[in-house]
Amino acid sequence: MERGRGRSSRRLSRKILRAMVIFALIICVFASLMVTGLYYRSRMKEYGESAFALGRMAADYIDGDRVAQYVATGEKDEYYEQVQQFMDVVKRESDIWYYYVFVHDGDELIYVWDAYAEEGMNQLGDREPYMKKARAAVEEVLSENPPEDFIVAPHPDFGLVGTARVPVYDHEGKAVAVVGVDLYMPELIHMLILFVITMVVTVVLVTLVGGAVFYMRVDRDILRPVAQLDEAAGAMVENIDRDVPIEVDIHTGDELEKLADSFCKMDEGLRRYIRELAHVTAEKERIGAELNVATQIQADMLPRIFPPFPERSDIDIYATMTPAKEVGGDFYDFFLVDDDHLALVMADVSGKGVPAALFMVIAKTLIKNRMMAGDSPAQALSNVNEQLCEGNEAELFVTVWLAVIELSTGRGVAANAGHEHPALCRAGEQYELVIYCHSPAVATMEGMRFREHEFQLYPGDRLFVYTDGVPEATDSHNELYGPDRMLEALNADPSADPAALLPAVKRSIDTFVGEAPQFDDITMLGLRYAGPGKGADT
Repeated sequence: MERGRGRSSRRLSRKILRAMVIFALIICVFASLMVTGLYYRSRMKEYGESAFALGRMAADYIDGDRVAQYVATGEKDEYYEQVQQFMDVVKRESDIWYYYVFVHDGDELIYVWDAYAEEGMNQLGDREPYMKKARAAVEEVLSENPPEDFIVAPHPDFGLVGTARVPVYDHEGKAVAVVGVDLYMPELIHMLILFVITMVVTVVLVTLVGGAVFYMRVDRDILRPVAQLDEAAGAMVENIDRDVPIEVDIHTGDELEKLADSFCKMDEGLRRYIRELAHVTAEKERIGAELNVATQIQADMLPRIFPPFPERSDIDIYATMTPAKEVGGDFYDFFLVDDDHLALVMADVSGKGVPAALFMVIAKTLIKNRMMAGDSPAQALSNVNEQLCEGNEAELFVTVWLAVIELSTGRGVAANAGHEHPALCRAGEQYELVIYCHSPAVATMEGMRFREHEFQLYPGDRLFVYTDGVPEATDSHNELYGPDRMLEALNADPSADPAALLPAVKRSIDTFVGEAPQFDDITMLGLRYAGPGKGADT
């Protein structure tokens, strides 16, 4: 165990050392590139400013009205020689490689003046073709808004050359010629290389010295304390079943010392936790057993005996609820208010688990009590809303579809408090959603009034109501089952009795969802209305 922890400490040291080397290399490269770029731009700015100053000096000195005459006749006069002497003096006293004046003529330039050069100079009227992209640059200089771009480009014979071009104007302000200033740039590259080498050596030395000092501090303040913590962790694992506290002697005055203290406290807490785990496990088993009982109680509160009214031939009802947890917030209900009126309830409490289940029990009981007292669906929801809003500190609410059907005529009245649209199938036809305006959910606000709407059932009609767990069932790709798939499942056999229809819809949902977990309760209720005095096979 000791040798293993020693190897672990050495591996951590090597990792930190490698990380420091990589970081130092990154710093060197980044600093080199950044400082080199700044130095290069600074030097180029100096060269450009100098070249354009010399170009403007010549452009201001030259009388632009005489340029066309010199190019046309090829004859020199006293003023021409004066300009030539001026340019020769400027070139000798400055660091210029070429200093010349030319006019633009298609793909060629025509020299007017060329300052003295050791290898000779171009004479008045000499022509020379433009180098690559030079013609376009000259045309920009001769435009109304000439740019001041210091262009650095490789020369096929002389290497890197920087060029500044300044227009010469006549008395009308028209650009008639161009002053060219060429600077020989190889010394810039040489200076740049020397600068980079000096900077890199400096950065490397500073990084090495700083890295060595930093590593020694890291080894003293981090690596050694970490090794002690590693040994303490191993001792804690080895002595987990024995009452042997770990000992860690770290005095760094920082977070590692606090971590060592936390290790000791964790060791003490872990031993206490192990003692309590058996008690917690037993308590969890007890809670699980109670939840199973709660599940059974909730299931027993919902009508589960089908057919529920075997003595009646005018209706056939079937309903199911599949909770997402041990207990759920969905509920359904159906009961005879009297011999000729059937009440149907489909509801969904916000939230999940035990709180929703308790709220569900209260809501279900209140709704049934109000309906049995003779309230209409809207009156029942209004009364229940007032009762549920009292002391609703958990801010739960419930969506409800509540209807009462007069069985002798098929006339019905329904109130929808924020619930899903029911699906209706006329005899011999297919299921369709019955869409109308909803009222707000129950228990959202005191003083709410709920709307009602009437509907008519005819012999052979079928009704399907459900909670949002049906259309909002989600597969592993986060795609919803949706009302369209629900209608497709219903209309696979629209004439099926409720006891066969609901399992078919549930199979369709399960096939769509696949292995994805169920996030919401799935509750459905189906009703087939045979009509007054009709047999079961209508």
